[in-house]
Amino acid sequence: MDILVIGGVAAGTKVAAKLKRENYNHNIKILTKGKDISYAGCGLPYYVGNVIEREEDLIVNTPEKFSKLTGVEVLTEVEVTKVNPEEKTVEAVDLKTGEKYTYSYDKLVIATGADPIKPPVEGIDLEGVYFMRTPEDAVSLRAAVESGEIKRVVVVGGGFIGLEIAENLKAQGLIVCVIDMADQILPGFEPEIANYVEDSLADEGIVIFTKTGLEAIHGDGKVEKVQTSNRTIKADAVVLSIGVRPNTGFLAGSGLELSPNGAVLVNEKFETNIEDIYAVGDCAFVRNLITGKSTYAPMGSVANIAGRILAQNLNGKNLSYKGALGTSVVKLPGLNAGKTGLTEDAAREAGYDVVTVTTTVDDKAHYYPGSAPFIIKMIADKTSRKLLGLQVVGKGSVDKIVDMAVMAIGLDAKLDDIQNLDYAYAPPFSTAIHPFAVTVNALLNKINGDLISITPREYMEGKGEGYKIIDASLVPSIEGAPYVDIAKTHGELDGIDKEEKLLLVCDKGKRAYMLQKRLRDFGYTNTLVLEGGRIFTKIESEA
Repeated sequence: MDILVIGGVAAGTKVAAKLKRENYNHNIKILTKGKDISYAGCGLPYYVGNVIEREEDLIVNTPEKFSKLTGVEVLTEVEVTKVNPEEKTVEAVDLKTGEKYTYSYDKLVIATGADPIKPPVEGIDLEGVYFMRTPEDAVSLRAAVESGEIKRVVVVGGGFIGLEIAENLKAQGLIVCVIDMADQILPGFEPEIANYVEDSLADEGIVIFTKTGLEAIHGDGKVEKVQTSNRTIKADAVVLSIGVRPNTGFLAGSGLELSPNGAVLVNEKFETNIEDIYAVGDCAFVRNLITGKSTYAPMGSVANIAGRILAQNLNGKNLSYKGALGTSVVKLPGLNAGKTGLTEDAAREAGYDVVTVTTTVDDKAHYYPGSAPFIIKMIADKTSRKLLGLQVVGKGSVDKIVDMAVMAIGLDAKLDDIQNLDYAYAPPFSTAIHPFAVTVNALLNKINGDLISITPREYMEGKGEGYKIIDASLVPSIEGAPYVDIAKTHGELDGIDKEEKLLLVCDKGKRAYMLQKRLRDFGYTNTLVLEGGRIFTKIESEA
């Protein structure tokens, strides 16, 4: 069988390698317009920051090495310009010579990935404007940094790559600011989580301007300043990381069905609407595991999973991809963040009876050196008690919390199913009741009515107005607020009416919850606990 693969980074090479490994008799050819194949796109920011020292470490496989290892023929710097489904051919041009070629196929796999969005603004082609999509991008930016010609950088885009670039440039001693036209950084994260990360980055010296669009880049031959919708910023370089667009322009006129953003529409077997043509990776839509709706998930993990499944199907199996959860994790200065599943708003839009809880919990035994808080937001369906999503930030290994949620959601688990499992525990790694289980317990307490609380998001929205703040911290911490020490509370509170609206606040939320339970026994009927405590939410002083 002649199988033609267009694109050779993640999904394309995974399809080709797996196909050949399971059936060496296939004639498989990869056409890619880049010079490199199978490179570590997610590692580019860390090459810029010298965390990854050598350029060759970014290249997982060279074309020559990949061909010898797998038996797949690889043609680099060959750009496909047209697909002819009726003739089962593709037209291509050799970018080195300009010669045109036609390639035939029995099966065609489109794995062309996505290209960085290049906004149509003045100065976009000035020297000192960088993208971050290929090894060449990272090499050129790092060379400019090491030469000393860059001191101030504006990063356009507050997504994962943009923030990772900002972190690595800041670590090199540069002055870095990030602008984003959206209301928040970290698209796909809850707003309160994004705000917390933004404040943390400011503490690390990375200034972020949201609701700020790029309007122009000025300079005499090279970048000198950046004009935004709110201000003008001095800069020696601009790194553009405002998102990607599926690389599918060459499919015009092919009859393949595309989504509004240009991604190829496929079913659960990665089949397109045209027989014998398939699409995987950043150029294609996939299904959302929870809602079943089409979604765009341009992640290396999803691309590799999709490529492996498609290869097995092309070799005669009948596998289906259940879908993606949008799982992602990011390392930032002094903080890590991760997420999976639906956000609160997305779950509500999907028709679920949404309930959430936010906890601040130790990531390991509090007495163990290096212990730090995890802030976890968990989203579930109140009716079915099924886990729908999770987001977490902290200095520790947030990925393990995210992966636990992925497993639970993927297995369609209810909160009760994952509440009392004996998760791994030792002081250097976790707490006796795992942070994940603590959060599950809190959410079940909330569903069952044992915890009556207000979320950080609700507090930000003003839903705590009219409530008297009670400081329930280990030591007095909120200026102007009455302090109540639970260790000394064994009866009614002096001067506080049992019907008065009380907002109980402590550092993490635990002591406030314990105080609420006790006060309810004493007849106080109008108390709320601020979830996550004052570590996560800034409290307005009552002074």
